Amino acid sequence: MLERFLRIIVVLGVLMAVLYPPGVTPAETKKKPGIGKNQPIQIVSDRLDAYNEKRMVVFSGNAVATQGARTIRADRLTLYYKENRRTDGRSTAEVEGTGDLERVEAKGHVAITEGERVVTGEEAVFEQDIQRITMTGGAVLREGANVVRGDRIVVFLDENRGMVESTQNGRVTATIYPGETQEKK
Repeated sequence: MLERFLRIIVVLGVLMAVLYPPGVTPAETKKKPGIGKNQPIQIVSDRLDAYNEKRMVVFSGNAVATQGARTIRADRLTLYYKENRRTDGRSTAEVEGTGDLERVEAKGHVAITEGERVVTGEEAVFEQDIQRITMTGGAVLREGANVVRGDRIVVFLDENRGMVESTQNGRVTATIYPGETQEKK
């Protein structure tokens, strides 16, 4: 029990070092002005399949989605839309087209890039409303030379913070270069 508690404290310390480099306070990084959740998302792929009844669009074959400075690359991207009801009982998707984006699921060789921060793995889920990305399948977070690995990485985009978890028998690993941020300034 104590070993698990100490492991959690160490991981939190490592994440704080990566997410809040020296000279940057959490209050300064609370909101990132560069990427708003209402910015358009541009997607390119080899194929597009739309399923209106399921409120779903599948982009397959070298799919790349870009929103502001954030890019998601994967073998396959599936977009799910909310079903919003109007006062006449019809959904907004029936009347206006696709509707509001709920989430994006990325599968196969997933890489999410924003600035120098890159998160890779085999599967990811991006939840639009809460601005959260969950990466699984050999998840790795890189920022510069710093590397954090685990079974699952969760990034809270609006809060500029993250969480790395391992399986019951696995461990979270991190390689941090403390002087790297100082040298960039």
